Amino acid sequence: MPDGSGPADLVLTGGRIWTGVPGETGVTAIAMRGGRILAVGTDPEIEVLAGPATERISLDGRRVVPGFLDAHTHFLEGGFSLSAVQLRDAATPDEFTRRIGAFAAAHPDEWILHGTWDHELWGGELPRRDWIDAVSPETPVFVTRLDGHMGLANSRALELAGVTAATPDPAGGTIVRYPDGRPTGVLKDAAQELVVRAVPPPSDAARDRALTAAAEYALARGVTFVTDMGSSTAMETWENLATYRRAHGQGALPLRVYSLVPIATWSRLVEYVAAEGRGDDRLRWGGVKGYVDGSLGSTTAWFYAPYDDEPGTAGLMVTDTAELRADILGADASNLHVIVHAIGDRANDWLLDVFAEARAAHPERDSRFRVEHAQHLSREAIARFASEGVIPSMQPYHAIDDGRWAVKRIGPERIKTTYAFRELLDARAPLALGSDWTVAPIDPLLGIYAAVTRRTIDGANPDGWVPEQKITVEEALSGYTRGGAYAASLEETLGTLEPGKYADLAVLSDDILSIDPVEIERVRVELTMVDGVVAYRASR
Repeated sequence: MPDGSGPADLVLTGGRIWTGVPGETGVTAIAMRGGRILAVGTDPEIEVLAGPATERISLDGRRVVPGFLDAHTHFLEGGFSLSAVQLRDAATPDEFTRRIGAFAAAHPDEWILHGTWDHELWGGELPRRDWIDAVSPETPVFVTRLDGHMGLANSRALELAGVTAATPDPAGGTIVRYPDGRPTGVLKDAAQELVVRAVPPPSDAARDRALTAAAEYALARGVTFVTDMGSSTAMETWENLATYRRAHGQGALPLRVYSLVPIATWSRLVEYVAAEGRGDDRLRWGGVKGYVDGSLGSTTAWFYAPYDDEPGTAGLMVTDTAELRADILGADASNLHVIVHAIGDRANDWLLDVFAEARAAHPERDSRFRVEHAQHLSREAIARFASEGVIPSMQPYHAIDDGRWAVKRIGPERIKTTYAFRELLDARAPLALGSDWTVAPIDPLLGIYAAVTRRTIDGANPDGWVPEQKITVEEALSGYTRGGAYAASLEETLGTLEPGKYADLAVLSDDILSIDPVEIERVRVELTMVDGVVAYRASR
């Protein structure tokens, strides 16, 4: 923390600064020293802290906010995806096939991965391997849906993985099949591992490049902190942590990272923490991530009632209930931070019950249990998040994406408490916001736009989808700043622009607190700072 003597290293003046401190207004300038915030106030108050060597930046009336904390990413996967085949906006089966064929022709000796396709764009028909086999006969393909809960493999990938008509569905997963029993190539949830385990691991150099690409991309969007939920396998996720440590050890980690590992490996993490500690304010670990269910888009989120459009299923548990319960209780008892994915109403209720059991066993602990997504809630669950202090870690962009088709999945009643930002905040739940990149864009401004307007991306809901769940711009900002810091137990050093905290901030092109909220999606970040150092500056 900076001491009280000596001039500032840097002052920013002439702006409109949202510090994130409730009730604080009229702040136009900020002073920094030693990577921390020295003072905030009016221009005259901050000018007296400048010396002959102090660097100055004129804000020219622009809005400044704390650096955004993205509470949920798959960060290194995002870095890899930036150079992968791009299928997110492929709106027809023909375009889907064309793009894979073009990428296979340009990269004949590589697995084709990532992709993030969305079959709802062409009406909801799942893709099949016969769509792509002819354009990738020798190139193995395994491209995942945008939510990461199912993927499409071509025949070459299935051959390399040894997946045939005789392969049984694994626990927690589904192999989608042709009428004769042969796999169509679509693998849901745990079934994806059948092919993933055949994919050659990337080199350390490739991982380092992915980290650099992801960091540059995030910083350009004002993101100064990410929680990385990991990759598709335990081995890859532990390798992610090794990648971050390698970069940090070289002084080359451009932003702050909280790196999680799978909850099934919590005993390993206990030993790791005992030997290595929990990191520092640039890179930390000590949290574990688990899964209760799948996703709405893949019809694998776990509900009490069946899906309206697939009445033969109510979703599924992707992890054995006894195993996940034991892992949650064991990890929490060992002083690890427990973070678990739950999407369907039954999944959320089940998880809240287990968290309550863990809390009763260790009432002295500040566990800060987190439910990732918390998308489709019972009314009772909304009240429990608040009364039991469980953090709903949510991703607003999903609401304006899923809102195009969610009602056909779960009907008009269940969507009333879907992405229930308003009701959770009104109940005083500690909301944290993020992106789920690469499932959705790692752009907090788009997330704020989504939370405030709830205008679906197809333009069909100009007044908002389930509009009663809208929140204000300031509430959404808080979810991406204070909320993210609290969710990572970093509220003493991050999340607001206060003296003594790290000088992480973003300068915006427009004032999102005064413009029409529907215009927020066009606002851009012009400057990002981490530790009082410019980490991104937009070209003019």
